Amino acid sequence: MRKYVATRPPTGADTRIRPRRFVRRKPVERHRSLLGRIIVVLLLIVAVGVLALLAFKIWVDSQTSGLIYGYDDPNLPSNHVALVFGAGLNTTGGPSAILYDRVATAADIYKAGKVQKLLMTGDNSTDSYNEVAVMRTTAMQLGVPDKDIVLDYAGFSSWDSCYRAREVFSLQSATLVTQKFHLPRALYTCNQLDVKSVGVIADRQPYPTQYNELREYPALAATAWRLLINDQPRFLGPKVDVDADEP
Repeated sequence: MRKYVATRPPTGADTRIRPRRFVRRKPVERHRSLLGRIIVVLLLIVAVGVLALLAFKIWVDSQTSGLIYGYDDPNLPSNHVALVFGAGLNTTGGPSAILYDRVATAADIYKAGKVQKLLMTGDNSTDSYNEVAVMRTTAMQLGVPDKDIVLDYAGFSSWDSCYRAREVFSLQSATLVTQKFHLPRALYTCNQLDVKSVGVIADRQPYPTQYNELREYPALAATAWRLLINDQPRFLGPKVDVDADEP
């Protein structure tokens, strides 16, 4: 058996007794608990935001419901100008189904004497994409004289179209022509921008609108933000008289 013999420490060695050191361990459970609380708070914030947006959409729908008419409704108020929103072109360069219905509806209320001018507002951001030129051609094919068609080439969004209707085309009132899913936001935007408006439903054939209906929620939130900061469109430009003859 091995024997262990105690020996004295060398002369001059430090023989003081020091406190025992402990390695500090990370409070894993505490970190996990904090992370969980942060996630819960974030989820609550998102939930409150979603509920607020839903409530805002319901409120806008209720505030604008009395301003919406069918295109053949005899009670549709008369306005000098109909504001017709762009809605994309098809693969052959013609109007999409939604856009065709908007133009056809505008042509109908023009022929019924409810408006005297059609202000076509859409996207002409490139030389190869010109919504408003297609809208004009379609309206003329449906019997609207070219002299009563006015083009807004910088209507890149509903906000731009309504803002430019006031600032560029000096409209104080208008009849908005678009689909039912879009009318509440369009009416809210124009009326908030002091363009007193009523709306005409342009749904004349079945087409899928689920994506468009969902898109209205974030678009409405964006509209509220733009109103809050008084955002301006990408382009404004000089004033245009809707009754002036084009050169």
